[in-house]
Amino acid sequence: MKLIDLLRNKQLSVYQCAKESQIPYTTLSDLVKGKTSLENCTAVTLYKLSKTLHVAMEELLEECFREQNFEIYKSNVCHLVKDKGDLDFIIDTLQENRIRIYWERKWYPECFYLLAMLDYLSRENDLPLCKDYEDIRSCTLPEPLYPKDVVLAAKLDAALDVKEQCLKEAIPEFRRFNIIESEIRNVC
Repeated sequence: MKLIDLLRNKQLSVYQCAKESQIPYTTLSDLVKGKTSLENCTAVTLYKLSKTLHVAMEELLEECFREQNFEIYKSNVCHLVKDKGDLDFIIDTLQENRIRIYWERKWYPECFYLLAMLDYLSRENDLPLCKDYEDIRSCTLPEPLYPKDVVLAAKLDAALDVKEQCLKEAIPEFRRFNIIESEIRNVC
């Protein structure tokens, strides 16, 4: 969750938070405005902020690393499917309710990826779709989200129709959410 959202949820202004946490107002203001990143803060600043906002330091930093790690996230999900097997993965995903948690955090790529995986595995195993996520199924990412290697290949040679080819080969459950994914089983 973004720092400004945490402040709003706690009904704190930047000034109030700076005063309570004993973090200089300019430092906190720069963090809220995005001029400074939380990942560049000292441990002391993160500690004071986490205590004032009543959140773990890790939660403060999650947003910083989330976007960088989407490719790793996808890989981890695919490895979990491989290691647990389809049915155990489906059961664990439903019990943990991660899809709803990601949705509420507004982590839409992760939410949609996990829901797409759940729907895909349900189809592959002739299982009915879980009805708990119908509200989420009616949404999608605004722009297609291609794998990083496809984006790089398209930049290196514009003449290649790499994106178009990937779009054609995309698994329908992922494509529904504008996530271009064609292979989830071949993970090393």
